[in-house]
Amino acid sequence: MSKGREGAAAGAAAAVLLRYLQEQNRPYSAQDAFGNLQREHGLGKAAVAKALEQLAQQGRIREKAYGKQKIYFADQEQLPAASDAELRGLDGNIAALSTEVQALQQSCRRMEAELKDLNGSMTTPEMAREVEELKKDCASYTEKLERIKSATNHVTPEEKEKVSWCWSRGSRSLLRASLLAVSEVCSEQKLYCKEWRRRKRMATELFDAILEGYPKSKKQFFVSTKALLCPGFPKVAVPAPPRESVAVLLHLLKSLFWSSTGGSWNRN
Repeated sequence: MSKGREGAAAGAAAAVLLRYLQEQNRPYSAQDAFGNLQREHGLGKAAVAKALEQLAQQGRIREKAYGKQKIYFADQEQLPAASDAELRGLDGNIAALSTEVQALQQSCRRMEAELKDLNGSMTTPEMAREVEELKKDCASYTEKLERIKSATNHVTPEEKEKVSWCWSRGSRSLLRASLLAVSEVCSEQKLYCKEWRRRKRMATELFDAILEGYPKSKKQFFVSTKALLCPGFPKVAVPAPPRESVAVLLHLLKSLFWSSTGGSWNRN
């Protein structure tokens, strides 16, 4: 490309960028300006950056650096000053547009809520399938009801009342019998526990009285007692006698002790 064409292209890019910055009247970086104008005007990124640098050097636009990035905006002194009437008109336009924006936002929220309700509800095909299933259920129940009505073995109200009365009476009788049986079992348990404690207390008192003058241990006393009562008894571990024979065993031990010692313990 010749230098004349390059200069014409650069001048066209500078004119487009200058007009764009003045119309928008807001700051842009080279990247933002390139992204906004490349499709409409076909400007390259390098051409946009170069044109903005030239416009800033010529004083036709303003340049401001933020770190490594530069932004460009129109020179406010070169823009025509607005009169008071124009400013009031602009304020009115801003207020009207703000009101319109609020109305549109409320409409959007209302439509979003309506869309949410519609998404949560059944669609027309789903409702049609549900209606068909309900019709089938109704037909099935109707047929079942007709079969029940056409049956001949119906229960009359009098028979139903009689059965209910007998059932309730039988239930009360069964409950009363169950309570009585439970009460009897509890009474017998208390009686047996009382007798068991009485016999245990008697046996404990008797053994304590015997062991007061016995020179050996309680275990040896029980072993010797078994040897006296059962002479051929082997010297191995034998389970204790049943509870029913505790009283008889205690009576035999007491008689044997007093008859063999004459009322006193013979250590020899």
